Amino acid sequence: MPLMDRFTISLPAGLASAFDVWLVKRRYISRSEAVRDLVRAALEAEAPAEAPQQEGVGSLTYVYDHHDRTVAERIMDAQHDHHDLIVATTHTHLNHDHCLEICLVRGLTRQIEDLAHKVIGLKGVRHGRLHLVKLDAITTYSSHTTTTLQPTSG
Repeated sequence: MPLMDRFTISLPAGLASAFDVWLVKRRYISRSEAVRDLVRAALEAEAPAEAPQQEGVGSLTYVYDHHDRTVAERIMDAQHDHHDLIVATTHTHLNHDHCLEICLVRGLTRQIEDLAHKVIGLKGVRHGRLHLVKLDAITTYSSHTTTTLQPTSG
């Protein structure tokens, strides 16, 4: 187990109560583990995006209008243009009008972000979000044993 630094924080009673409700809802086993995850997320969000050679993994999730046949074709074109980044894609029908797709991605963060912007910005894509984790954040901030992910051949 890695060496841990211990520190104390003070919160107003209302904020501490709300935090306890939040961590129970998310099934954290301790305040410490919840704070560690929040700190990791904050550090990841603040990490400079200017590093074009940064490796990352993540998920690109989007909902689109299934009746607009051209959007499905444009999404597929974007996926094929970035086939080297997409590890897997899953597709489900939400209702008569909408489909949900989730693409698991791995590669250079700049390229993953470009793919996400390209897909999310397409006419007919209703909602989209990229969840991106930089690989150095996993090995730098994790208290768990990690395995280095190796890129797959295209």
